[in-house]
Amino acid sequence: MNPDAPTLADNPAAHRFELHVAAELAAFAEYNLLKDAVMFTHTEVLPAHEGKGWGSRLAKYALDDVRRRGLHAIPVCQFIAGYIRRHPEYLDLVTPDSRRAFGV
Repeated sequence: MNPDAPTLADNPAAHRFELHVAAELAAFAEYNLLKDAVMFTHTEVLPAHEGKGWGSRLAKYALDDVRRRGLHAIPVCQFIAGYIRRHPEYLDLVTPDSRRAFGV
């Protein structure tokens, strides 16, 4: 197993999805869990880990988890909204009202 391979997980206590590299936090996507949706509020890749694709990897993981749980995504966070714009296979997770509101 590659020790530098990223690990991805939901950290519900911190209200965020996290990506770790070599046991170090590299990126996170904060959210609020609603009755039928996950509202993404902020995504950040820590400076030492920028430019490696970790943000996109984290967005995919988080959106796949939303789909698996049968919820909707509310992409308040512009990073998540941008990821959905570039990956239309996730558009079905966003309601028409949220699509208009967040430009996806």
